[in-house]
Amino acid sequence: MSDPYETTEAHLDRLLGRALNSFDLPDLLVERLGTALAHSSSLSTTHHSPSAGLWRETHWHTYLLADGGSEALWELAYRQEGDRAVRHEVFASKSDLCMAVTRLFGEVPARMARDLAASPSGGGPAEDVASLGALFAAPLPALRHREYTVEQSVDHARRVLRRAENADRPGERLAERLRSAYAHQITQAFGGRRSLTSGRDAGFSLYEHAFVLLDGSEVSLWEVEHTATPDGRHMCEVYESETIARGAMELRARVR
Repeated sequence: MSDPYETTEAHLDRLLGRALNSFDLPDLLVERLGTALAHSSSLSTTHHSPSAGLWRETHWHTYLLADGGSEALWELAYRQEGDRAVRHEVFASKSDLCMAVTRLFGEVPARMARDLAASPSGGGPAEDVASLGALFAAPLPALRHREYTVEQSVDHARRVLRRAENADRPGERLAERLRSAYAHQITQAFGGRRSLTSGRDAGFSLYEHAFVLLDGSEVSLWEVEHTATPDGRHMCEVYESETIARGAMELRARVR
């Protein structure tokens, strides 16, 4: 976590000092950054895979320069499997950051690419878009881990639990744990129509809402959205496991 009272000069020195690859930055960029008057840092994406011992975060650092312009640096902080040491690398563009993830982890997660593409551009936008297009045109390994987004995750968990109509929805114990969520990911696990025993069709969708908590643990809520109600009304149900959620879908298809 950055020190709110840290000067921009000290912040930049600390960032470049801990980066293993700071010598790769263009000399002109480093010179321009030396004139920075103010700075801002934000967490862009976070990724945890406790079972594999993997962890990484991306940070976006912006600097206001003396000539009225601005520059940005992208930072990758990570741990690799079997190694508890945190390493840092810094990049002048989003495309360089994505290529570093490919080099280190053998993947460019789709969610990370979307999040970075939606973030303000650090460096030349045209160059970033062209580089990203060339990178994603190449075949990449299948995704192996979750890619979380840091954005109002506590509120998201609260909304999911609030719209649950099933009596056996998760209780206060899990709701309390989710109050420490700081990142989440939504994945659709099923979507389609099923024939009911009544002879009509109903729509079913199953979503996993995965959260990472401040203690590093991961928790998932499984949301079933369906129209298997007597009047065809849309209904949401939430469960603590995929097995229970899929069982509920099968039950709704049989008894309605």
